[in-house]
This record gives sequence, C-alpha cells and structure tokens, in this order.
Amino acid sequence: MGFTPMFRRQIVHETVDCDAYPRPHCPSEKCEPRPPVVAVLGHVDHGKTTLLDALRSSRVVDEEFGGITQHLGAFTVSLSSVELSAGYSVSNPISSSRSITFLDTPGHAAFSDIRLRSAKATDIMLLVVAADDGVKPQTVEAIRYAKETDTPIVVAINKIDKRDVNVDNVVQGLATYEVLTEQLGGDIQAIPISALKRINLSGLLEAIILQAEIMQLKADHTGLAEGVVLESETLHGIGKTATCLITRGVLHKAPKSGPLIAGEAICTPRILLTDSGKPVDSVSPGFVARVAGWKDLPSAGDLVLELESLVSYIFHVS
Repeated sequence: MGFTPMFRRQIVHETVDCDAYPRPHCPSEKCEPRPPVVAVLGHVDHGKTTLLDALRSSRVVDEEFGGITQHLGAFTVSLSSVELSAGYSVSNPISSSRSITFLDTPGHAAFSDIRLRSAKATDIMLLVVAADDGVKPQTVEAIRYAKETDTPIVVAINKIDKRDVNVDNVVQGLATYEVLTEQLGGDIQAIPISALKRINLSGLLEAIILQAEIMQLKADHTGLAEGVVLESETLHGIGKTATCLITRGVLHKAPKSGPLIAGEAICTPRILLTDSGKPVDSVSPGFVARVAGWKDLPSAGDLVLELESLVSYIFHVS
C-alpha cells in the first residue's frame, strides 16, 4: 500500500526522450550578434599549434590567475586586444561582434563529434596549410569534413617567412580539391601569414570577422542558457570543472543561474572563469567559460542545459 518516491535522471542527447531539452528556435529579429566560433585544423607540422599559441599570446592576459595555469582547449580573442571582452560581464552581459572564439581541436574526429553533438556549435573552419609543404592528407581530410558539414573555410597559408616558398602553389593545390580562393576568383579567403614571426595575424583575424559578418551570426540572449561541453577535468582547489561553449541564453553564476545538466552530470555553477582564469558573473553566447560545481564530470560533446530548478527532473511513484 505504501510507495517510495524516487528521482530519476535521464541522459540529455538529441536522440533520447528526456525532460530537459533545447528550447524552440528564437525568431531572428529577437536575436543579437555573437562572436564566430572557429575550429582550427591542419596537417601535422603545418603550424596549427604555433598559430594558436600566437593568437593566445596576442591578448592582454595574466599567465596565471589565482595560482592556476590556464590552457583551455578554447579561447577568445578580441580585435581590440582587451582581455576581458564584452561577453564576460559583472553587471551587463552582452556580446561582441569584434571577438572570435577559437577551438583547439585535438583531431578531426573530435571536431566532427563536437560539431554533430552540439547542433553545429562551430561556425567556421580555419584551415592551416604550410606554404613550404602544400596540401597534405590531413588537409584533404579537413576539407572533406568542411564540405560534409557545410562549414565555411578560411585558409591560413602559414610559414611565409621561410625562403623559397610559393603561395601560388598552395592556392593551386587547394583548387584541386574544389577549394577556390579569392586569388583564383573564388569566394574563399586565403591569408598568407607567419605564426612563428607573428606576420599578418591581424589580417587573418579581419578575414575571419568578414566571413562572420557575411554569415550574420546571431544568438538568443534571453531565457535559460544552453551550450556544449568542450572538455572536463578535476582541478585542485576548485573541484570538477567543464569548459563550456555557450550557444544560447546567458549563463550566470549561482544563485542567479538555475542548475545545469549535461549528459548524466548535474552542476550548480558556483564559479565561472574566463579562458584566462578570471572570475566572472556571466557568460554570453559565443564565449567559453570554465564552469565549476559539477557533481560528476560531463563528457566532451554533451549538451549543457540550464534548468529552472531540480524539479525539472522526473519525479515518479513506484
């Protein structure tokens, strides 16, 4: 005659019925501009890591904040070189169309997985090709992924500081795989750079911003926050954390925010940190944050959904 109340958690994926799910699409007229999210890919030794390091160091940031060495798989660059960009705010969270969020993809499989499971969280592929080496197998693989996922490409022709390099050869090599750059009358931007010597990085950033403006990227800044987990780890002194890309709504620090769910993991977002480790109160769409307060670590690629309360879980009687 008696009964036992029980809470049941359900995994949050697009293919599984669950209680927490993404909200319906917002009418475009109610959306606001957001930064582009750029996945960086390239053949081994073509300079992807050097380029990412150069872009990171172009910002005005503290090497460490609060004694924690920061090196997340995602970071935001503001063209104004202001480290605390407009996406992070203590009192007035807004977005900045002059910022770019870069994803350091450890491999093409990771890029594909995150893109498919995050409802196309990435907007642009930055394809790094060495001017002294040209198109290689992983370059071709990246091009294939871009075409399969309908992702616009911006090409960074790297290592132009080396002697006897020929940018035209790279352009011709890309054309072989139907990547027609502006040099050949196409619409794909190919920017000659040297990541090592910091040559023309500003031109590369401007090219990405131009591509983003063409795409008219916007997001809903209202309502419950949504996002995707990029990586997760346990940090000494902070606990279980997840690096999250916010895709919709503004994520606030608790108690202003509701609880978060990602896969089977629950979080009370008690700490929000920028990619350089600075504490903030809120994070806007298109920006990343390290979120602390997870009971269990979520998995990379999991959707992150804010709940109004834990009552959003199923309560049933058995």
